[in-house]
Amino acid sequence: MIDPFGRSIDYLRVSVTDRCDFRCVYCMAEDMSFLPKAELLSLEELERVCAAFIRLGVKKLRLTGGEPLVRKGVMGLVEKLGARLGQGLEELTLTTNGSQLAAQAAGLKAAGVRRINISLDTLNAEKFAEITRWGRLPQVLEGIEAAKAAGLSVKINMVALKGVNEDEISSMLAWCGAQKFDLCLIETMPMGEVVHRAETHLPLDGVRRRLGAEWTLTPSRHATGGPARYWDVAETGGRVGFITPLSNHFCDDCNRVRLTCTGTLYMCLGQEDAADLRAPLRASADDAGLEKAIVAAIGRKPKGHDFDITRPAVARHMSLTGG
Repeated sequence: MIDPFGRSIDYLRVSVTDRCDFRCVYCMAEDMSFLPKAELLSLEELERVCAAFIRLGVKKLRLTGGEPLVRKGVMGLVEKLGARLGQGLEELTLTTNGSQLAAQAAGLKAAGVRRINISLDTLNAEKFAEITRWGRLPQVLEGIEAAKAAGLSVKINMVALKGVNEDEISSMLAWCGAQKFDLCLIETMPMGEVVHRAETHLPLDGVRRRLGAEWTLTPSRHATGGPARYWDVAETGGRVGFITPLSNHFCDDCNRVRLTCTGTLYMCLGQEDAADLRAPLRASADDAGLEKAIVAAIGRKPKGHDFDITRPAVARHMSLTGG
């Protein structure tokens, strides 16, 4: 699938639920209203849409949420998608807050998942509780240990927040190096009505310069198919990545689209244009109409987003679009 700007779209991020057992301050409102379960695609329907994307050229699938592992029965979907590896699908991955990993890490590895992203913004238990509102750090650390023990490659995603955790970035890099994890730093994105976002936004170009004064950083050839740009860290042998949607747009080589748990396809994270895939999915057991709708949507993919940290780019929260 080629979009209007010549970019090959081979990466699909699938939100299997908008629900989460945390309420991170940069992602959700404290009193969230979640979608009625009746509006969600069934796990069988999600598998069918993913299969259509694979036939059309998607090589990488990432399951997201909300928190994907809180959806009942989701491991069955993981297993069915994992069975497609080597049959058009090259990689199946997951982004998680780690809360359910202690119980699910071994099952993910058995299903064919080889690497996962775990959101972790601080190693300070009190600050972790403040950022996540509902989260418990020991539970997440237990999940991370389970993922490591299962043989999953772990990348830690850390949202960089001015005045909140910016003083911990170097120590997080050291911890990740000791654990043999890559670290990926992420700028806050203007998604949904979230308070104090502008006050906590931390441009990562300055962070990289400060890290460069403490660590030996050299540009890396490593790439995962996502928007992060990586640097090798000589002292740890690991890598640090930077996702910079505001300070350094990554739109020119965007290769991905996002499917919500309701069957809505967003061609750009920061734009409102979307395609309804639920209707053609349910209109016929034949996937011809579904595939036609997907191709037509890719034909409308915009050149990029228009993020401005002072105002929401879109009204929907990140948890609905898929993190």
